[in-house]
Amino acid sequence: MMIHTEGLTRRFATKHGTVDAVVDLDLDVHEGELVAVLGPNGAGKSTTMRMLTTLLTPSAGTAEVVGHDVVARPGEVRRRIGYVGQGNGAAHSQRVRDELVTQGRAYGLPKPECGRRADELLEALDLAGLAGRAANTLSGGQRRRLDVAIGLVHRPSLLFLDEPSTGLDPQSRANLWEHILRLRREHGMTIVLTTHYLDEADAMAERVVVIDHGVMIADDTADRLKADLAGDRILIGTDDARRVVEVAERVTDTQEVDVAAGVANLRVVDGAGTLPGLLRALDTEGVAVRSAEVRRPTLDDVFLTLTGRSLREEVAA
Repeated sequence: MMIHTEGLTRRFATKHGTVDAVVDLDLDVHEGELVAVLGPNGAGKSTTMRMLTTLLTPSAGTAEVVGHDVVARPGEVRRRIGYVGQGNGAAHSQRVRDELVTQGRAYGLPKPECGRRADELLEALDLAGLAGRAANTLSGGQRRRLDVAIGLVHRPSLLFLDEPSTGLDPQSRANLWEHILRLRREHGMTIVLTTHYLDEADAMAERVVVIDHGVMIADDTADRLKADLAGDRILIGTDDARRVVEVAERVTDTQEVDVAAGVANLRVVDGAGTLPGLLRALDTEGVAVRSAEVRRPTLDDVFLTLTGRSLREEVAA
């Protein structure tokens, strides 16, 4: 087990008293997994990451990371993990290769090995041509790749990525993830990720954990969460939406119905499998259909179902 927590809690003092930021968090992460942690600003994602990486001391509960208690043996945890925070990790005026060598020395690597490791990471993350540049002259995407290199310099078995691609343009995001996933395949790393980009979590993660108001409210694969909590949508454009609903409720496993502007919006378990039979039934009943569409759910639909609000709206706010 790479991560095991029980009742992990962090309390923050305010002028009105104490506030629980992360409450009773029970989380297990197995070796080799890529787990995405989702939630709006203030949900407790970054606080959780900082406790698991020993940057914050829990107020209550326990957490073992890579086999060591984060409170009793924080040094052993730090030696075995990598952490890429939301801010840039490199010194502004430090040259790129020098930064990696310095980081390696901080982890106790012999100087010759630091140089070799720096060159390996520069090549692996497409930074070799920038080795002599100062960190503050790099583009946003280049700096984030340098941050990942810093997090990997000591060959950790577990990598924490806290909003790694926030602020990057789509091309830079895709490039960053191409490098991260390739390194993961090559070295079998376990990765725990927080992100506001739902498409990243959906495409990259084997498991998705949803945190809201400091509490974990869901933990499963993205596909199962979408199927169980959101479901497919069938949208039927028609002049007689009432009849569409009547037929659909009779011949399908419709779980939810909404009608607006001449469109019947039906929530079902299997949209692609349900639509052909529904169209045949509507034709038999003489209901004219102008359009038909199956819409697959998103992780934002999952969040909306769980919390009653959209994660995208929370992030934009």
